[in-house]
Amino acid sequence: MQGKVALITGGTRGIGWSIARAYAREGAKIVIAARTDSDLKGRIEELSAMGAEATAARVDLADESQALRLYSVATRTYGRIDVLVNNASLLGPMKSILDYPASDWQRIINANLTSAFLVTKGALSTMISANRGSIINVSSGVGRKGRANWGAYAVSKGGLETLTQILADELSRYDIRVNSLNPGGVQTGMRAEAFPKEDPHTLPTPDSIMNAFIYLASDISRGVSGQALEAKDFVGRSF
Repeated sequence: MQGKVALITGGTRGIGWSIARAYAREGAKIVIAARTDSDLKGRIEELSAMGAEATAARVDLADESQALRLYSVATRTYGRIDVLVNNASLLGPMKSILDYPASDWQRIINANLTSAFLVTKGALSTMISANRGSIINVSSGVGRKGRANWGAYAVSKGGLETLTQILADELSRYDIRVNSLNPGGVQTGMRAEAFPKEDPHTLPTPDSIMNAFIYLASDISRGVSGQALEAKDFVGRSF
């Protein structure tokens, strides 16, 4: 990944932060996006201490103008985007559809699905002109098989799976690959929120599944597109 420019949404916590560090160790230039200035400042300092080139953008990705501005920050700093990881998401209420508030439904769909659509549209302008790129959509098991009380989160991840398929078909002629990746159960704040009685120490750490993200971002995966992949299948693999 030496010299590649990687844009990671939701890049200050959990899986997103592990991705940022993993890519930095592989020599990539990092752009991370989040909603809080304080989170971004500390993370950029940590990446810089690793010797990485890194920049940040404070954006609310559910807002169209801010999502499109994220693309501008990346290209103004580094001139292009080689890798896009659509990772940002919110869990929302764990309620039945019957009891699900419409306002929360729209908020979660916007944050998890519409934001990926908007950020991807921005990133594609540089990827298409370069005739290369990799887009990784971070999915979920409930996006592939819905479960009771997962509401808008599951629906948004299901939509992300379909968006992946559409983009992979549309972008194949530009050598831009688009894949979805299910990280599985790992130690994150969102996982703890969804499963408050679960012992987090029984789960793998986000760092343990980074092989999958490195594989999809690097040139090793050229020609792999339109796939719904599982991060656990890459643990321990060497490329």
